[in-house]
Amino acid sequence: MALSFFNPKARSLLGLDVCSSAVKMLELSAVGRNDFRVERYAIEVLPKDAVTDGNIANVDAVISGVRNAWRRMSTSVRNVAMALPASAVISKKIIVPDGLRDEELDALVESEASQYIPFSIDEINLDYQVLGPAPASSGDQEVLIVASKKDRVEDRLTVAEGAGLKPVVMDVESYASQLAFDLIVQQLPDLHSSSLVALVDIGMNTMRLSVLRGDAAVYTKESVFGGGMLTQDIVRRYGMSYSEAETAKRTGDLPGDYETDLLPQFSENLSLEVARALQFFFTATQFDRVDLIMLAGGCAAIQGIANQVASRTQVNTVIANPFAGMTISSNVRGNSLQSDAASLLTVCGLALRRFDPS
Repeated sequence: MALSFFNPKARSLLGLDVCSSAVKMLELSAVGRNDFRVERYAIEVLPKDAVTDGNIANVDAVISGVRNAWRRMSTSVRNVAMALPASAVISKKIIVPDGLRDEELDALVESEASQYIPFSIDEINLDYQVLGPAPASSGDQEVLIVASKKDRVEDRLTVAEGAGLKPVVMDVESYASQLAFDLIVQQLPDLHSSSLVALVDIGMNTMRLSVLRGDAAVYTKESVFGGGMLTQDIVRRYGMSYSEAETAKRTGDLPGDYETDLLPQFSENLSLEVARALQFFFTATQFDRVDLIMLAGGCAAIQGIANQVASRTQVNTVIANPFAGMTISSNVRGNSLQSDAASLLTVCGLALRRFDPS
């Protein structure tokens, strides 16, 4: 099948994010130029280790999760945009002469790719996107090349097709999150092109710090810390299964001592980990400050966590919400979306690919 890393070429499209803890699905519609409406979304918790380190380990369980999420969406749309973890992708920007015909650019990209990708061209999916004029080279243009081994792509295709859906875009998680991040930044008028924003995405097993200036990442680093640690605490404390603990953590359906015994210690550890990650950033770069911390991921929904991180780091801290400027359809419960918003950056970026003009 024809599959693009960049251009959906589809009128209707769902974002489908398969992450370590859950399947997330989202449908957006346009209500004006650059104005969107959240039509519907669903989160389906996956069994423990169904997805590990970005690899789909239990295909049947993930297919079941995708199918259940799609049914709960009550949508007729079957086209989906999915994403690979950044670790599964090789990307590189190249400079090429302006004015090349499509077939000339195709040949040049393949030639360039063969020089730095340590696999045969036959073993990879390869795509590219023209970014625009080269910033320091008149008469040239900048092109982003993205490649991934076919088996990493095919795992996700198998899951979508097994659930009766049609994958038409294969994105990269970090690129999709960046699209959603750009929406959030538009809601923050105090930021400018030279502002440094620390986007802290707390996943199931890892925490990723991306420091962004304008639309470019100046630093990225992952550390071993995630919401799975809190889930394991819940499992041990209350004798739940892993899936039950994940669901209860998200809905807040837990005994009273959860908020007095388990949650405060985890929140303290999280704020310490963010402060430590920032110190690594300051040590490894020429920068000595960030202007804003933005928390993303399921743990960002913890009550008071933004204030705790701000107190620990002495940096203004907000919770990521890419839907703040959108209207909400009657199919969506606003309170639930508000709670889940910080964990939906990637799937929001994927759903936005429906409106990609490229």
